[in-house]
Amino acid sequence: MFKKILIANRGEIACRVIRACREMKIATVAVYSEADTDALHVRMADEAYPIGAPPSSESYLRWEKIIEVAKKSGAEAVHPGYGFLSENAEFVRQVTREGIVFIGPSPEAMEAMGGKISARKIAIEAGVPIVPGTTEPLQSFEEARETAEKFGYPVMLKASAGGGGKGMRLVESEGDLKNALEAAQSEAMASFGDDAVYVEKAIVRPRHIEIQIFSDKHGNHVHLGERECSIQRRHQKVIEECPSPINSEELRAAMGEAAVKVARAVDYVGAGTVEFLVSDLDKSFYYLEMNTRLQVEHPVTELVTGIDLVREQIRVAWGEKLSFTQADIKMNGHAIECRVYAEDPENNFLPSPGKITRLKLPQGSGVRDDGGIYEGSEIAIFYDPMIS
Repeated sequence: MFKKILIANRGEIACRVIRACREMKIATVAVYSEADTDALHVRMADEAYPIGAPPSSESYLRWEKIIEVAKKSGAEAVHPGYGFLSENAEFVRQVTREGIVFIGPSPEAMEAMGGKISARKIAIEAGVPIVPGTTEPLQSFEEARETAEKFGYPVMLKASAGGGGKGMRLVESEGDLKNALEAAQSEAMASFGDDAVYVEKAIVRPRHIEIQIFSDKHGNHVHLGERECSIQRRHQKVIEECPSPINSEELRAAMGEAAVKVARAVDYVGAGTVEFLVSDLDKSFYYLEMNTRLQVEHPVTELVTGIDLVREQIRVAWGEKLSFTQADIKMNGHAIECRVYAEDPENNFLPSPGKITRLKLPQGSGVRDDGGIYEGSEIAIFYDPMIS
């Protein structure tokens, strides 16, 4: 087993990975920006190294600096957490070129599923249902108009390289299409450096339900049930639960089988999540996207299945087989996760940086807190405001 792992992240997820490593008696290496000198993950790790100025582009996104620290510290593997470099295929290549293990999928699988258009093609070839739409980027407004007319309004315009609701527009009628297309392309270019946009039929009264999958290097692929993620604001999840209140055993099995097909199609390794839109009317489901990393909401799956996903990530990266089969997965109970944000509710929920002057964590049977702060922590303006 690995003797030392570097966590290429900060905040809640860095603390989560450090806890798992402690239980496995693996030494940990933290990296931190100038804004995180006294952060909890820095205090928890066995070693910690500065990597740059507060902005992410000068610290947590500097893969060359992170690899330098990994080599200097003697870390044998890198855990990316979520966000930052967790789905950056070039980072994975650079890590592995240095003889360091990346705890996650291959860069090829990451690239295949990272582009929404290429991922839709893979889903189609795997026999997984997708929302009716284009499989190539739109080349002109005229093509967008003809395609929208073909599928019928309402339609969704989506950035191919998108995520987090960026480059996405709901179009109710042809009169709104031109402005929506221009806005989606402009936002996509600003957010991802790629203005490629495609169109999908908008699903009426959809639910956002995702399937947790896990794969090893020996060709084993298993799903661990679903998470209901329909409660969102600004296209960001706020509350997640497992299992979904609308899912039956039959629907769970069908969605799980579809998710495994996607994972198998790209020789996936590690933890991943396949997201679906589910019609609230007839329970039909459609492939949405795949996240090639651990999700923020992974704890609800852990609570219901009893499986530690971070420990399993580390074991699989070491080369071991999955410690469970599909038949071993049982849904026991119900779990709900609420994300806690440092935001100002009186100012349109904008991020609210500052000092945590008082912190009282919830306790009791069945209560779990996955946080990255302590009383006295400084919440920086430079990063996502989620603190727990």
